[in-house]
Amino acid sequence: MRICIVLGTRPEAVKLAPVIERFQQHSEFDTRVILTGQHIEMVEQVMKLFAIGADRNLEIMQHQQTLTDITCRSLQGLEKVFQELKPQLIIGQGDTTTALAAALAAFYQKIPFGHVEAGLRTNDLFDPYPEEANRRLISQLSQLNFAPTSLAVKHLERSSVPGEIHQTGNTVIDALLEVAQRQPECAVKGLDWSQYRVMLSTVHRRENWENLQDIAQGFRLILDKFPDTALLLPLHRNPTVRKPLQEALENHSRVFLTEPLDYAELVGAIQRCYLLLTDSGGLQEEAPSLGKPVLVLRQTTERPEAVDAGTAKLVGTNPHQMAMAASELLGDRSAYERMANAVNPFGDGRAAERIVQIVKHYFGM
Repeated sequence: MRICIVLGTRPEAVKLAPVIERFQQHSEFDTRVILTGQHIEMVEQVMKLFAIGADRNLEIMQHQQTLTDITCRSLQGLEKVFQELKPQLIIGQGDTTTALAAALAAFYQKIPFGHVEAGLRTNDLFDPYPEEANRRLISQLSQLNFAPTSLAVKHLERSSVPGEIHQTGNTVIDALLEVAQRQPECAVKGLDWSQYRVMLSTVHRRENWENLQDIAQGFRLILDKFPDTALLLPLHRNPTVRKPLQEALENHSRVFLTEPLDYAELVGAIQRCYLLLTDSGGLQEEAPSLGKPVLVLRQTTERPEAVDAGTAKLVGTNPHQMAMAASELLGDRSAYERMANAVNPFGDGRAAERIVQIVKHYFGM
C-alpha cells in the first residue's frame, strides 16, 4: 500500500519524522516522502538528523513568496506527483500552507487524507494567521484525524468533521525524546552556559511583526533586573523579523543573536536553558518534556492544555507584563519548580506507532 507523506517546513519535518520512520519500518507500506520546498534549507537539516530521504521536491521556494504563491505552486506540483504515484493515503501535519495544499490536492483527486496534530484551535480566525483557518479547513477534508490531546478531540467533535477522530498524543514528543537521548551540543560563541541562567527565545509569528520593539524592550527589562541572566535568540531568516530585533538588541553584552539553530542544537539549547520566552507553538509542547517553563509571547494559544497543566503561561508582548512574568520565575524558586515539574499533557513518545496502527485498521490490514 502506497502512502505519500507531504511536508514543507521544519516543524512539519520534525513532527513527521517519527511517522515516516514508523511507516518505513512496516513492510506493508510503500512510503514516499514529498517536499514542497517551502522552507527547504531548514527541512534538509531535519531530514539529515533523522536519516530520512525525500522522493520528490517541488522546490517552490521563491524570494518574498506570498501565501497565494505557496498555495498555488504546491497544489500544482502535488497534483502531478499524486497522479504519477497514485497513493492510497496522503498524510500531512499541522496548519501550514503546505498542509492545506496537500489536503486540498488529495481531496481534488479523491484520495483519503490523514491529518497529524488535528484539532488545535484558538477560535480566532486571524490569530494565528493563517494557521487557524488552515487547520479548520484541513479538518473538513480529512478522513483520518490524529488528535494529540483529549481537548483536540473535543474541538473536532464540535466541528462535526466528516472523518474518523483518534487521540494519539503529539508526534513532536516522539521526535524530541529521540534526539534528547543523544545529548546534543549547542555551542554559541561567547556564551558560557554555566555562567548565566539562559533564557531561550524564538520570535517569528506574523501577528507579532508589529510588536517586535515591545518584545525587545521586555527582554531588556528582564536582563537589567537580573544580571545573572543572558538571552539566546536565534533569529528568523525573514528580514521583517530579523532586522528590528538586531537593531534593538545586538549591542547588549548578554544578548546572543544567532542564526536559526538546527533541530539538534535547539534540543540541546532547551536542555541547557533556564526558561523559554516564545511565540512558537512547538516549543510549548517540547520544553515541558525537558522540565523547562514556557512564557508564551502571544495573546492566544491553540495549546491551552499547556496553560491548564501549568507548563506554560500566556504573557503577551507588553514589555512590563513580560518582565513581571519572567521575574516571578527568576526570583521565586518555588514558582519556577511548579512550572518545571508540571506534567506535560502532550504525549508519551509513542504517537507515531499509534498512527500506523490506526491506518492499518482503517484499511483493514
